[in-house]
Amino acid sequence: MPKFDDHPTVKRWREQIALENRATSPAVLDADRLRKLCLDAGADDVGFVELDRPAIANQQQDILAAFPATQTLISFVCRMNRENVRTPARSIANLEFHANYDHTNDVARSIVKTLEEIGVRAMNPSAAFPMEMDRFPGKVWVVSHKPVAVAAGLGHMGIHRNVIHPKFGNFILLGTILLDTQVSTYTHPIDYNPCLECKLCVVACPVGAIGADGHFDFSACYTHNYREFMGGFTDWAEAIADSKNARDYRSSVDDSESASMWQSLSFKSNYKAAYCVAACPAGEDVIAPFLTNRKEFIQEVVKPLQEKQETIYVVPGSDAEAYVTHRFPHKTVKRVGNGIRPQSIQGFLFGLPLLFQREQSKGLDAIYHFTFTGSEERTATVTIRNRTIAVEEGNTGTANLALAADSDTWLRFLAKEQNLIWALLRRKIRVNGSLKFLQAFAKCFPS
Repeated sequence: MPKFDDHPTVKRWREQIALENRATSPAVLDADRLRKLCLDAGADDVGFVELDRPAIANQQQDILAAFPATQTLISFVCRMNRENVRTPARSIANLEFHANYDHTNDVARSIVKTLEEIGVRAMNPSAAFPMEMDRFPGKVWVVSHKPVAVAAGLGHMGIHRNVIHPKFGNFILLGTILLDTQVSTYTHPIDYNPCLECKLCVVACPVGAIGADGHFDFSACYTHNYREFMGGFTDWAEAIADSKNARDYRSSVDDSESASMWQSLSFKSNYKAAYCVAACPAGEDVIAPFLTNRKEFIQEVVKPLQEKQETIYVVPGSDAEAYVTHRFPHKTVKRVGNGIRPQSIQGFLFGLPLLFQREQSKGLDAIYHFTFTGSEERTATVTIRNRTIAVEEGNTGTANLALAADSDTWLRFLAKEQNLIWALLRRKIRVNGSLKFLQAFAKCFPS
């Protein structure tokens, strides 16, 4: 066998080094040239953020884990076709989302390819799916595109939790590229929020996930809009596993739901709503119909979404169930599980504010102390008061109820694999305080 030093590839590379012909990465990329490169690749707007920007400090660890050489983040937007998103026909809206996600990823790949040709190392995480599902139900995405876009000056978050671009509105998809090089000029957040706070997203949302006061019910949005993704898919798969036969399965899942799940599996997953995006009139290119005739805009855009007869997926006993029943009696309520089962105590504590149902907590004023032992030791204080929740490290204040549990037992209990009474009898879970507080706590987190 030839020696390593004699291999043609090795020899050719060393010859290039000797002749000083090897492309080298520029120490600093010119911002104007980089912007043009991104726009030429198909981006509609672009901004640049340095890795050590405080606004994205909580992402640094994940970014560096994916690409340790990162120094700069490119954030860019790609526009969507508005009328495709606004239609009540979900097939058309979903086609627009998925086609644009593919386009956004193609734009990112094109930028990365061009950068590599000039000696700049770069990486483009996915604009949406696929994600790191081995981490589910934790943080499955590599980069949080929204805060990066805000830091880059591409808009601000509206009350519906979507980024609104000052020109294109919220009819955009976001991409991020990681670079191993600095950029000559970085961009910064714009000095106003394009969100009009018109509350059309509030009245269009079929599950009441967006509060007029700015509150956001993650659980309501996740359970319905993402029914055929992640936890919703798990819930459906378990419905199959639990069915005795085909007739039993059809008693809980009708033919149209089965067909929709087949479509998601065969093509791409179907979002059930995104009405908040559809109804939003913000943005210079978008606002004209709303300002010209608000009543007509509502009749043409918002009303068809509100009046659509459709199945709305809710967790039993949730705020969303009560909201749909009262606000949209013509829509069909389907009670389902959201499939969210924490895999760690950290995941349990992190998820509490996301799954908290504030309307179910009315009248509750209580402090809870949690002490977890065993494979994952942790202490925490949960305060529920005035329809809000706060989660703190350690046990502070005077608790109305103190709960100590073996961490593995507690996680099995949350997954409905462990009987609470049996765990109490075996002292794997111990409660100090009135059980009415435990019942009140459970009511705030229906599953």
